[in-house]
Amino acid sequence: MAGAHIFALSASIKMKRRLKINGLIIFLAILLSAMFPRIFFRRQEAASWDEFTEIFGIAFIILGQILRASSRGYKADYSGRGDSLIQDGPYALVRNPMYLGIFLIGLGIVLMLFHWWILIVFLSIFIWRYFLLIFKEEKKLLAMFPGSYADYQQKVPRLLPSPTQLLQKDIAKYLPLKLTWLKKEIGSIFAVLLIVLFVEGWEDTKTEGIKVYLKEAALFLITIILFIFLIIHLIKCTNNQQEDAANKSKNSL
Repeated sequence: MAGAHIFALSASIKMKRRLKINGLIIFLAILLSAMFPRIFFRRQEAASWDEFTEIFGIAFIILGQILRASSRGYKADYSGRGDSLIQDGPYALVRNPMYLGIFLIGLGIVLMLFHWWILIVFLSIFIWRYFLLIFKEEKKLLAMFPGSYADYQQKVPRLLPSPTQLLQKDIAKYLPLKLTWLKKEIGSIFAVLLIVLFVEGWEDTKTEGIKVYLKEAALFLITIILFIFLIIHLIKCTNNQQEDAANKSKNSL
């Protein structure tokens, strides 16, 4: 499996390069938004549809962060040195769950803060950055796992999950989570949430007053609390599944 080790090393180098490019894109986006806020930021209105999109926005951001933590942690624990093809956990939902997590985070930020035309810009940049990467990675994985990856492609969608699959499966089956995985992502989770909530709160206070901000802040808090309960549930389910697997292994000996 020397080829798998080389692929893992190459993937690590490319990941660092990718992070630098993504960091530059994010920096430029923040710089432009700060320089021309009226062009990019949506004027906050005391309307039900605005609150609706913002609640969905923060939900997408948190869900995307959870999906990224689950995907990275699961891959680190079960892929070894990159010489095995993962098809379980979040990788049973979609073949690229980490990229789906990034997509949800970006979509959530747009829904919370920006004009609707920014969604087109975000989708264009996402397709340019990530679909090219996905196609390249698929070619390499097909070369490494010619039979199993081709079967995997037939069974699991590339990026967007099947609605029927989402309804049929227990969420804990395809979104396992450990506290250790979450701790590695906690810095980015808090950074994204705090920045988005600060900017959104600043815009609300400036245009609609403190009362509107406090009302929306209460809705955001309720949403975050619900996701905290979801995180606790996922961690408990993952621990129980591991304990069951360990007990079965002992009994089979």
